[in-house]
Amino acid sequence: MPKRKAKTTKKAMRAISTRIVENEVFTDVLELEKPRFVVDYDEYLNRLWEANPLLHDVLKKSASLKQARDNVYSYLEAAERAIFAEDNELHILEKGTVRDCIRVFKSIIGPINEKRTGVSALDCLWKLAKGRRSKLQWEVSVGFLLEFINLFRGVAGKSNIYREHEEIMKGIPDFLRLEGREAARERSGKLEDMAANLRKYFKRYPSGMEKEVITWREENREHILKYFGGNDEDWHDYRWHLKNVIKKPQVVLDLIEVSPELREALQKAFANRLPFGITPYYLSLMDRNPAIGYDHAVRAQVLPPPDYVDAMSAHRKDRETYFDFMGEHDTSPIDLVTRRYPLVCILKPYNTCAQICVYCQRNWEIDECLDKHAMASNKAVEQAVEWIADNPGLGDILVTGGDPAVMTDRRIDWILESLAKIDHVYRIRIGTRTPVVLPFRFTDSLVDIFAKYHEPPRREVTVVTHVEHSYEITPELQESIQKLRRRGISVYNQQVFTVENSRRFETAKLRLDLKAVGIDPYYVFNMKGKKETLSYMVPIARILQERKEEARLLPGLDRTDEPVFNVPKLGKNHLRAMQDRRLVMILPDGSRVYEFHPWEKNITPMPPYNYVDVPIYNYLEELAARGENIRDYRTIWFYY
Repeated sequence: MPKRKAKTTKKAMRAISTRIVENEVFTDVLELEKPRFVVDYDEYLNRLWEANPLLHDVLKKSASLKQARDNVYSYLEAAERAIFAEDNELHILEKGTVRDCIRVFKSIIGPINEKRTGVSALDCLWKLAKGRRSKLQWEVSVGFLLEFINLFRGVAGKSNIYREHEEIMKGIPDFLRLEGREAARERSGKLEDMAANLRKYFKRYPSGMEKEVITWREENREHILKYFGGNDEDWHDYRWHLKNVIKKPQVVLDLIEVSPELREALQKAFANRLPFGITPYYLSLMDRNPAIGYDHAVRAQVLPPPDYVDAMSAHRKDRETYFDFMGEHDTSPIDLVTRRYPLVCILKPYNTCAQICVYCQRNWEIDECLDKHAMASNKAVEQAVEWIADNPGLGDILVTGGDPAVMTDRRIDWILESLAKIDHVYRIRIGTRTPVVLPFRFTDSLVDIFAKYHEPPRREVTVVTHVEHSYEITPELQESIQKLRRRGISVYNQQVFTVENSRRFETAKLRLDLKAVGIDPYYVFNMKGKKETLSYMVPIARILQERKEEARLLPGLDRTDEPVFNVPKLGKNHLRAMQDRRLVMILPDGSRVYEFHPWEKNITPMPPYNYVDVPIYNYLEELAARGENIRDYRTIWFYY
């Protein structure tokens, strides 16, 4: 594990040197107080035309936008035919990239997509090629230019994915030229190099199971207990943690070091009565000195950034409609129930949690952490259960909220018993983050309740939790999981893919650490496109890249999760399935627009959903500010 060391600040990192992002060059101004990038726009524009001189010529010689469209289509069709020619010497994998880029380019310049999005990327390109920048309807960003620099290269077979500085020719790896044991040893050597590279990255992301981290956290625990006047027995009692959930900024500031920016955001959140809460246990997972840098994902989970606080404060009164990104109001046939699929529904008997996650899907529903009025009435629960009983198509019931594990044992027992009486219910899932934020909640009595209704093959009880980062995995979490596993109860993980866990092999490391403590990776959710959590969002291209270039290197049992995007009102879209989405436009700010198809595709007609992603360029800027080598991510542009 790396030694404790000071973390370079974002401001200083932005001012250190000239960096290259694929072919973009940032010239940094060495002003640590007010760092900024000086962007040579003309240099980017020159690189665009150099990326594909033929395409530049096509655009420049077109007399009108209509002619430019026809000429670009003709160019793309000729380029597509060329890759099937016998004398085309591009590697077959590069030919695949060419086909993908051509397909995307054709979609982007399609008139119907321009009409639906209200933007014409082709119009921007044509006017830029004609030297008519003053005539542009929209301000065209560097992110836009970078998208097309790479797309221009892609359609010309010059993506440089497989080799850096030479034309990709038809070739055969050395081990395929050999036979028998000699070939096997050559191949094994290549694979060993890949494994060594994995281990190099994994060392950057320690888990909470490592001895040094455990020692730090023991010190944190003593510090927190002293602050609250507790003892070791209290620490292992979940009720003590619930009693002492931290809801005031000053307590956080007394116990850990926080940046001035976050300090101000915390105080504003409290002043505006935004939901906020951290269990003492979860606070102990934070490094008291933020310069260590390992706990970034832990902090980001609960310490609200300024943009989140501003957005939530501005819409405090209309939050139920403004922040309902998934349209749950329109998929709730009765109070406490949400249904989007034939066999599954959600039951929400408790409308708060042991602590508040910043990017919660249902942040608009929660009034405050451990709200006294969060418990649904007996009558409301009974009516919801009766509705489930009256709908025999339902078999898998997800009990979530809020966090149902925060309810009393007696309440949990009653709800599970009520569901277990329904003949067509064959699975009850408990959606809870308590193994991560309050593992002591999994007492023998609670596990006994879960086990009482776990009756394979008649009925299954499972737990679905939410571990975001390896740093959240601790001996205490492992103990809670093993209690469940020893009773035959499976535990699955749903990770939200954010800026905080999206670095090279960061999520791959989490998969290994999850399996080590008994949790099966289940879903990796693309970050929701909610305006209040924009700073957490990652481009879809990055989750696709992670799945192909990082997760793919792990054994199959370590990558059992599926990358998905929860499309508003439509439900989950599997991101690996390219036939379920299309890239239809690149906006002037560099954002990609995707047309997502519903899960009912090929079953029954439903309208698609157009989603505006965060620009890849902005994401890479953020990674660079965090000290990442952006060359590690250079293929991201070719994931559509």
